[in-house]
Amino acid sequence: MTTAALNIGHRLRGRLGTYTLTRQLYETVWLASNTQQEPVIIKAVRHVRLENERQILKRFPDATVPFRALIDEIQEPQDPPALVLKHYDSHVGEVADKKGLSAREIRHVARRVLEALRVLHENGFVHTDVKPDNIMVNLSSNEDGDGDMRFKDACLADFGNTVSVDSEYAVNGYPLGTPIFRSPETTLILPFGPPADVWSFGATLISLLYGEGFDIFRPDVPVDHELYVDKILTRFHQFFGPYPKTYLTLPGINDEVLELLIHIISTFPPEQRKPFQLASRTEISHRDRDFICKIMKLDPRDRPTVQELLDDDWFQEEVEEHEHGNEREAAGGSETT
Repeated sequence: MTTAALNIGHRLRGRLGTYTLTRQLYETVWLASNTQQEPVIIKAVRHVRLENERQILKRFPDATVPFRALIDEIQEPQDPPALVLKHYDSHVGEVADKKGLSAREIRHVARRVLEALRVLHENGFVHTDVKPDNIMVNLSSNEDGDGDMRFKDACLADFGNTVSVDSEYAVNGYPLGTPIFRSPETTLILPFGPPADVWSFGATLISLLYGEGFDIFRPDVPVDHELYVDKILTRFHQFFGPYPKTYLTLPGINDEVLELLIHIISTFPPEQRKPFQLASRTEISHRDRDFICKIMKLDPRDRPTVQELLDDDWFQEEVEEHEHGNEREAAGGSETT
């Protein structure tokens, strides 16, 4: 990967417009403005991930699909290659960590992510990197805010690691994505498919429900520690284990993986297990807890599809809360007139 040789004030010409760089956000990501002074995001880097994202976004140009939209492609300069993407106010992880999210906001974001994943899965793709930082949101102004709903829009972003289900990455197993949000099968470098995204969605949902920077599978050692991955696998067992006997028939399973899992199960003190299904109401509502437990199945063959999750009664609470809120507002209004 090469670093974009760009600077603040640099003007880039695309197929549809001209963009001026205003701030560097990350090594390869810039904030820019178009000729109408509207903000956009520029991703500029010579790397296969950028080309992969371009291909995925061009394949699904429908504006109703909740993907971060591709606005333009930079023609000058040609090196490094660059994409112009829709700007969002923040990612949902930042909002959750700073201010927390209402139940209605969480369900709105969850629905949008599942709708995006449904499009990918129905077309034979796996996102592989679902996490709070890759869910973008636009915030309402105070005047436009609707009670406990601050989000005008939400979408899934970063398709650089998105792969087809018949790619060598999925068929042979390759640890794509962010370790603490990876599924067990991906972490174990086994073949994976759409159920891997379902697990990552569940891990993301836990982080959003708890807020304050909480990630349930984050180990107590640095990322570069030799036991980092083993500790993640141990936390899978601690909260959602034990690893089931059905792992014996998982595609790609081998003696080395089985020995590792047996070691984790046999050496982890039983009194330190914290089954998520026993989480108390002081931590999380039982309705949220039960929905999470439907998702977080260690065997990918036991996980629901995104469509089954979208059809779950858990989302009905979003509708009921909104309707009850409107009724309370109407009642309150009638009392004061």
